[in-house]
Amino acid sequence: MKFPVTFGFESVEPVHYFFEVLAFFVGVRLYYYLKKRTVDPISNINRLWILVGAMLGALLGSRILAALETPSQLYEMTWLTFYQNKTVAGGFLGGLFGVELIKKIIGEKSSSGDLYVIPIVVSVFIGRIGCFFAGITEPTHGIETTFFMGMDLGDGLKRHPTALYEMLFMLFLLFLFWKIKNVKLQNGDRFKLFMVLYFLYRFGIEFLKPIEPLFLGLSSIHWSALFIFVYYVPFLNRIAKKFKT
Repeated sequence: MKFPVTFGFESVEPVHYFFEVLAFFVGVRLYYYLKKRTVDPISNINRLWILVGAMLGALLGSRILAALETPSQLYEMTWLTFYQNKTVAGGFLGGLFGVELIKKIIGEKSSSGDLYVIPIVVSVFIGRIGCFFAGITEPTHGIETTFFMGMDLGDGLKRHPTALYEMLFMLFLLFLFWKIKNVKLQNGDRFKLFMVLYFLYRFGIEFLKPIEPLFLGLSSIHWSALFIFVYYVPFLNRIAKKFKT
């Protein structure tokens, strides 16, 4: 396979855009499929408001965290480049804030994330296909390596195919959540588990990417992962106690 993969187009953008749209479409359809087969403790109108909060938060968070990935370019950044650059991790973080804010406004007390886990995992997998095909033209590529999975992503160097790694990790998460589908957990725990595992993965994989440090040698993704770990400390403590007993 020669990178970037364009399927006859002049650039990789149409291919990348196709998989982004496909990821969104499949994720939404899968969400509604699962919702029809689930007893949802949240009313339809509140669920709609939560979706709006999640999308708006993800839209903003994905851009802010992406901008912080290259702090040296912040003063040169235009509104167009700010909007065009985005990162999935920032989308998750922004979506989390958006949901929590909306829930406080509408007075919703129930956890709302479990229903999104499988659609998110599937959507990320599909979206990363586009990132993988983009090769070196997409900032998800890895650093040079002699590792057996190293690939020429378009610049003649063997690099970590980090987009492919994430696809494999999504398959692992899909298998994991299928295995624990009948395990009795509190409402919301599956989403919290997803967030912790995903950001744990992102914290580690960042060391295989050509990052630009934001502070103390760590990138914006590293710091967002550390925030998630602290944010979910109560959940981690409770789960640890559950498995000790």
